[in-house]
Amino acid sequence: MGTNPVAPPDLTEDAFLAGRLRLRQFRRGHRAGHDAILLAAAVPAHAGERTVEFGAGAGAAGLALARRVEGIDLTLVEIDPALVDLAQTNAAINGIAVRAIMLDVGAPATQFVDMGLPPDHADHVMMNPPFHAAGRHRASPDEGKRTAYLDTGETLDVWVKAARRILKPGGCLTLIWRADELDRVLDVLERGFGAVEVVPVYPKPGAVAIRILARAIKGSRGPLQIFSGLVLNDRLGHPSKEAEHVLRGTALGSAIYGETLCGMLKK
Repeated sequence: MGTNPVAPPDLTEDAFLAGRLRLRQFRRGHRAGHDAILLAAAVPAHAGERTVEFGAGAGAAGLALARRVEGIDLTLVEIDPALVDLAQTNAAINGIAVRAIMLDVGAPATQFVDMGLPPDHADHVMMNPPFHAAGRHRASPDEGKRTAYLDTGETLDVWVKAARRILKPGGCLTLIWRADELDRVLDVLERGFGAVEVVPVYPKPGAVAIRILARAIKGSRGPLQIFSGLVLNDRLGHPSKEAEHVLRGTALGSAIYGETLCGMLKK
């Protein structure tokens, strides 16, 4: 790992993956949690593959993936220049080689090319887009939280379209989204993707799903598969054994998905 000086007062330094990943985050604004680590655990990347994270923030998901899979070629895409700098700092603190760039996911294709992300470039795209409907949630006074949390109504379409453009044929998209909008996710993925794999995420046994993890292959005509799901806590509120393995980084993506098409295509 790299050097680890004391964090400035406007930042906290938090431990992820049972302390194997140290992440500085702003005290105010969006802060990474379980969603980022679940996303990272679901990406079936291998060493040497080009992996791009959209909306990377301070780098939690991408860096968690890079800690699990050494040697990936990782690019972090973020619109906020302060978070771009912070993600690069977090990579240095953890001794992880990444490229963090400032770019709007909704920018024209020419801007992606200018930033080294041309069409048919990446093996993997991973994303945790803003998914709270703006009309149903009170907007936070903090601009960073608004950007990170609120869906404009076109967010998913725009982000998936950009992912489809930069992925190679046969490349894999992995995303996390609200479970009550599974139909929307499937509808968007019909445009250019197939072999969709969905894992519901449940807060506890008997509860309705709160998140879905979805993976899809660019250009595939494979069928939809829906898996049994991941339960985060037992009935007493203690983390489940499966969730513990994922959140501690001791389980690979196959612990969530098993031997599935996304994983097999990337072997």
